[in-house]
Amino acid sequence: MSKKSVFAAIFLIVVGIVFGVVLVSSFRGGVENGFAGDQNVQLGAPSQVKTSSVDAKGLSRAFIDVSKAVKPTVVTITVTTKGKESSGDMNEFFHFFGPDSKSQQPEPQQGSGSGVMISPDGYILTNNHVVEDADEKHIDVTFSDNRTMHAKIIGTDPTTDLAIIKVDGKDFPTAAFGNSDALEVGEWVVAVGNPLGLQSTVTAGIISAIGRGNIGVIRDNYGIENFIQTDAAINPGNSGGPLVNLSGEVVGINAAIATTNQRYQGYGFAIPINLARGVAEDLIKHGKVLRGYIGVSIQAIDETTAKALGLDRAHGVFVQSLVDGGAAESAGLKEGDVILTIDGKEVNAANELQSYIARKHPGDEVVLSVFRDGKTSDRRVTLRSRKEDAQVVTTKVEKRPDIENESGASKELVLDAVGMTVKALTAEEKKEAEVDRGIVVTDVKRYSEAFNRGIRQGDVIVDADKSPVSSPKELQSAITKRKSGDALMLRIKRSNGSAYVAIQIP
Repeated sequence: MSKKSVFAAIFLIVVGIVFGVVLVSSFRGGVENGFAGDQNVQLGAPSQVKTSSVDAKGLSRAFIDVSKAVKPTVVTITVTTKGKESSGDMNEFFHFFGPDSKSQQPEPQQGSGSGVMISPDGYILTNNHVVEDADEKHIDVTFSDNRTMHAKIIGTDPTTDLAIIKVDGKDFPTAAFGNSDALEVGEWVVAVGNPLGLQSTVTAGIISAIGRGNIGVIRDNYGIENFIQTDAAINPGNSGGPLVNLSGEVVGINAAIATTNQRYQGYGFAIPINLARGVAEDLIKHGKVLRGYIGVSIQAIDETTAKALGLDRAHGVFVQSLVDGGAAESAGLKEGDVILTIDGKEVNAANELQSYIARKHPGDEVVLSVFRDGKTSDRRVTLRSRKEDAQVVTTKVEKRPDIENESGASKELVLDAVGMTVKALTAEEKKEAEVDRGIVVTDVKRYSEAFNRGIRQGDVIVDADKSPVSSPKELQSAITKRKSGDALMLRIKRSNGSAYVAIQIP
């Protein structure tokens, strides 16, 4: 082979290698960018989290310091019950973990919980369910140094599941209070208490949710549920103990766990200290809580309800009913109003409004931003005390001359679009329902729009978008006038009062 041939062969090999590298690089780039030729597809986004180095020893030191500071302020509360028979009305999933030894037998039982010392002169904050059935002669408090003293009940508040007890003495180690309003999901916390009889136990976790409500823990018609949720291990006996941040400040009082076996399964719930502090102050000063009330029954607003009300988005809380003669009614609020803010603070859940008001007293004034008929206005409401005999305003339905079939029922009408069947009311049915007009729901198709929105057989529909409904055809007409995706607000009369239910046209 000549020199020219050799050089030519080498040249071709080099060109081939270079071309191959370029081809492989292009192929790899195509795969990384979506493999769409010259189309540049980017998946994901740059992280918005600023990374920082973690000082393991420093974090460990923080937990050690918090534990040393808080443990002396946490006590074991041992009670003997009066022999009251337990109702057994315990939600299967959400379980109080106070006195752990209570049985269904109507005889004295002994159990234990936790508490936290909140003043040098012996006041202790705990849960109501720890001491509610206690024989006051048998409430004992054991400190971390194993001293035991008798305690007496100062006051209880079932509405928040909090109580204050007291031991005689002075210069007791006292816990520091933090600001539960400043908590953030992901923040480290420590739970301190006496679970399963194990005194001065410390567990750690994070805040896994805030503002957790509507979980059925507090069995009271006016129960206030605005819990801090944590994955710090909590078990029976932790009740009334503190949830503490890494500054050694109490941010919550442990109250319940989510469980199917009455033991820790990952989630515990604590009462925010900002709420507990106000309750404690009232109980110490007055022996009871002096709490202000607006006098409304409210619910959160979802997308369908927002559409039916004409809101631009799902926000605020919807006023379902008013207390007769209550603060809200006196201030001019009406059923169907939407409360957007209170004192400038946005509220999007019933328990948010409830928890805010729970810190107020009768005579305090709050300013509500209220949405009604497409307009927003401010209403000044002077809070009142709760009257035990206060009644929810009943549905008042004006009589109309065009009611069909006064003596008997009409044929049933199937409203396939929303999945329910309705018919006119007989005179007897009107009397039983205490209405002068309306149509009754005779059947609801399972998992239909009506079913999913909570409409049930026996409900009496009296209004559709604030217009009276006296016959099935009137409701059918209101539905057919709307296009797919629109929402319709229904006013419903039930045995326990009235309610507003929004349905979306499929």
